[in-house]
Amino acid sequence: MEKTSFFKRPAVQTLLASILCAILGIVLGYIILSFMNAEHAAEGMTAILVNFFKYRIASTATLMKYMGSFLVKAVPVILCAEAILFAYKAGLFNIGVAGQYTVGIIASLYTSLALGWHWLPCIIASIAAGALWGFLAGLFKAFFNVNEVIAGIMFNWIGLYVCNIILGGEKCMNQSKSETYEIKDVNPAGLLPGFMQDFFGGNEYMTIAIPITIIIAIVILVVLNMTTFGYELKATGHNKDAAKYSGMNARRNIILTLVISGAIAGMAAGLYYLTGIEHFKIASSVPGMGFNGIAVAFLGGLHPIGAIIAGLFVEYITLGGQYLNTNYYNPQVADLMISIIIYLCGFVLFFRTILNRPGKVKVNANAEPDNTAKKAEEKEV
Repeated sequence: MEKTSFFKRPAVQTLLASILCAILGIVLGYIILSFMNAEHAAEGMTAILVNFFKYRIASTATLMKYMGSFLVKAVPVILCAEAILFAYKAGLFNIGVAGQYTVGIIASLYTSLALGWHWLPCIIASIAAGALWGFLAGLFKAFFNVNEVIAGIMFNWIGLYVCNIILGGEKCMNQSKSETYEIKDVNPAGLLPGFMQDFFGGNEYMTIAIPITIIIAIVILVVLNMTTFGYELKATGHNKDAAKYSGMNARRNIILTLVISGAIAGMAAGLYYLTGIEHFKIASSVPGMGFNGIAVAFLGGLHPIGAIIAGLFVEYITLGGQYLNTNYYNPQVADLMISIIIYLCGFVLFFRTILNRPGKVKVNANAEPDNTAKKAEEKEV
C-alpha cells in the first residue's frame, strides 16, 4: 500500500490553507494601515498582534485577567461555528444560526432577569429556544422543500424583532440606560458558576462556559465520526434520495440536524450572556456572531477542534483593534482585517486544490515496453 505524503493528508492541507489565509489577511491589513498612515503602520500592526499581552509588563495578574475576558468573548463565536459545521457536515448550510443565537439570548436573559430562574434552567431554556428555531427551519426544509438558507434568513429577522420586543420591556431592560439589567444585581443565582477565576487574575466572568465549549466540540467530533447516527446524518446530507432508499428517514435526519445545530447556537447565547460580561441593547440588525461563525467554521477547516483555534484567532484580532492609537487609526481596522480573512476563507478549498495538483509522471527510459496487448493480438491471429 502506497504511503500518503505528509502534505497530501487532508488535515495537514486544511491547516496549511487556514494558516495561509490568516497570514494573507494580516499582510493585507498592514497594507491598509500603510495607506491610512504609513508612518505608524508598523506600530498599529504591532498593537493589534500584541493585543492584551502588553499587560505582561505591568503584572501577571493583569495579563491573566485580560486573557480570561478574551476567552469568555471567544466562546459564542466558537459555539456558533460548531453549530454551522455540524449542519454543514450533514449537507445543510445553517445560515439561521444568527437567529437561533438571538432567541437563545431571549430565553437566557428573560428567564434570569424576569423570572428569576437558577442558571441551569436558564441554560436549558436557551438550548430549547435555539432548538425550536432550528426545528422550524428544518420543518420547512423537510416537508415543503424550502431551502434552509431562505428559511434561516427569514427566522433571523423574526428572532431579532421578537428579542427587541421581549427584552425591551421593563422587566428586563433598564429604561434609563437602554440595556438589560445586571444579572448579579437582579438575580445572582442566574449567573454561571465560576471557573479558575483566581488563576485568571480574579476575573469574575470566567465561568464553566469555557470547559463546556471544549466538551461540546469533542462531543460533535465523536458523534460525526464515530457513531451510526453521525454517519446517517452525513449520508442524508450528501444524497437525500439515496439515504431514503437505504432505509434512512431523510426528513427526520434533516430536522434533527437543524434542531441540534440550533440548540448549540442557543447554548452559545446562554453561556455568553449568563456570565454577565455583556448586556443586550435594542438592535437594528441581526447579531454578527452567527455570521462570524461561518468564517470561523471554514477557517477551522470544518473541524470541531479547528473551529476552537480559528475562533480564538478571530476574536484575538478583533480585540486587537481596541489597542490601536485612535489618533492615527479607526479601531474598526481590525474588523476590516477579519473581513478580509473571512473573504479569504472562501479560497481554502482552492489552496487545497493547488496542494493536490498531480506531479509530473516520471518515465523510466530503461523500462521494457509493455507488449501484452500486442501478444494478445498475435495469439488471436
